[in-house]
Amino acid sequence: MTEIVNTAQAEAWNGYEGAHWAEHDGRYDAVNSGFNEPLLTAADIRDGDRVLDIGCGNGQLTRLAAARAGSGSATGLDLSGPMLARARDRARAEGIANVSFRQGDAQVHPFPAAAFDVAMSRFGIMFFADPVAAFANIVRALRPGGRLAFVAMTALAGTDLGTVFGSLAAHFPYAGPQDGHGPTSFSDPGRVREVLSAAGFDDIGCARVEADGIWGRDTADAAEFLLGWGPIRHQLSLVDPAVEVDARQTLLDALRPFDGPDGVRLRGTAWLVTASAPLL
Repeated sequence: MTEIVNTAQAEAWNGYEGAHWAEHDGRYDAVNSGFNEPLLTAADIRDGDRVLDIGCGNGQLTRLAAARAGSGSATGLDLSGPMLARARDRARAEGIANVSFRQGDAQVHPFPAAAFDVAMSRFGIMFFADPVAAFANIVRALRPGGRLAFVAMTALAGTDLGTVFGSLAAHFPYAGPQDGHGPTSFSDPGRVREVLSAAGFDDIGCARVEADGIWGRDTADAAEFLLGWGPIRHQLSLVDPAVEVDARQTLLDALRPFDGPDGVRLRGTAWLVTASAPLL
C-alpha cells in the first residue's frame, strides 16, 4: 500500500469499522444503493470510459460502473483491506473482468496523470485529512474535461436519519467530529464549491437528491445492526451499562415509526455534486 496521510481513517477502516462493513456489505448496500442510479446518471459513463471510484468500499458502485463502461474499465480505491477483499470476491462471483481494486489514500495515491475519464464516489469523500489536496490529486488523475460526480451527506437536521440519531444524543458524551472532516463535512454546498474550485475543478454543481434506505427487516433487526455500527458501538463503550440499556430502548422507540411491510425504511438525503477537470 502506498503512503497514507489519513492515518486515523486508515486505522478505523482496517479495524472493526472496515470488518463490520465487509461482513454486512449487503446491509450497507441496502442502505445506500438508492443513490446509485442518480450518481451513475450524473457521471454519464460511456462505453470505453476509464472510471475511478473513490472510497469504493465493498465495490457495488464500482461494479455497476464497470458494466456501463463496457470496453472501458473501473478502478476502485479504498483504505480498507477488509472491504477491498469483499469487493474482489463479489467481482469474481459476478464474472466482471473489467474491474480492479487498489488499497490507498486518494489524497496522496500516485495516480498516473490523465488516467481516467470519470471519477465518482458514493459517500466516500467526506473524511479526507486535506480535502483540497485530495481533490487536487484527483483532478490531476482525470483527462482534460474529465467528469467528477459524487454524493455526500446533507445536514441531518429535519431528516429521518436526524430523527433517529438525534434521539441518541442525550445518552452519548461525544457529539462527533467538529473539525470539518466528519460525515457531514460537505453538507454546505458553499464549502463544496470552495474546496473543488481551490482544487482546480470547473463547472461545479450541487443538487439535493433523496432515496430510501432499508436498515433492517424490522425494528429489532435495524436496532441491532445500528448498535453494531462503528460510531454507535464506540459511543456505547464510553457509557455505563445502565445508560447503554436506556440508549438501546431509545433507539428502538425512534426506529419503530419507520417499520413497514418491507422493513425499516429511512429516507436519506444527499448532495449530488458534479464538476469537470479543466480543458487545456
